Amino acid sequence: MSAREEILGRIRTALGADRPEPAAIPRDYRLTDGRTPAELLDVLTDRLEDYKATVVRCAPSDVAATVAGALRTALGEHAPGDVVVAPGVPADWRPDGAAQDDGRPAVALADYAATVAGVSVAIAETGTLVLDGSPVCGRRALSLLPDCLICVVPAEQVVGGVPEGLARLDPLAPLTMISGPSATSDIELQRVEGVHGPRTLLVVLVDG
Repeated sequence: MSAREEILGRIRTALGADRPEPAAIPRDYRLTDGRTPAELLDVLTDRLEDYKATVVRCAPSDVAATVAGALRTALGEHAPGDVVVAPGVPADWRPDGAAQDDGRPAVALADYAATVAGVSVAIAETGTLVLDGSPVCGRRALSLLPDCLICVVPAEQVVGGVPEGLARLDPLAPLTMISGPSATSDIELQRVEGVHGPRTLLVVLVDG
């Protein structure tokens, strides 16, 4: 018997029929939120701004203009070719001249100044945006490599708490949870932004 077979045999023995049944997990925490959609948008805005994100609210018909304005605020007079969008982002969200991610090598995404993407769900209580790798969110590298990330969040995607948000997600999807710009205080307790992802997070909340 090889060492590998011996180790696997011990694992099978440890996982045998004599192990106790796992304890029941209580599920008596709050699963839904009683606040109105308008209240949830206000809470989400407050949390995101507390995390040093910039939040802009607009009507559904003004998304593209608002995204373009947010880009000008973040990047100055950027070239449209410096912006890449997730492949599933609707045409009326896209700034003129932006490039669509076509699956190019991930390292090439770092050449873009900004990304525009949607979200799968937004959790108001924690100020968290969740991207799930779907076409409107794009692959994970798309939200991490460019220095600025703009997320468009329709009001119907905003929920109150974490349990309600998780219930909307596929647990097998490649989830990316974003609460403010990337930052760390690991080095001498000094906050440094942009170490693990975008230094700038802009959120366009779509009312109505």
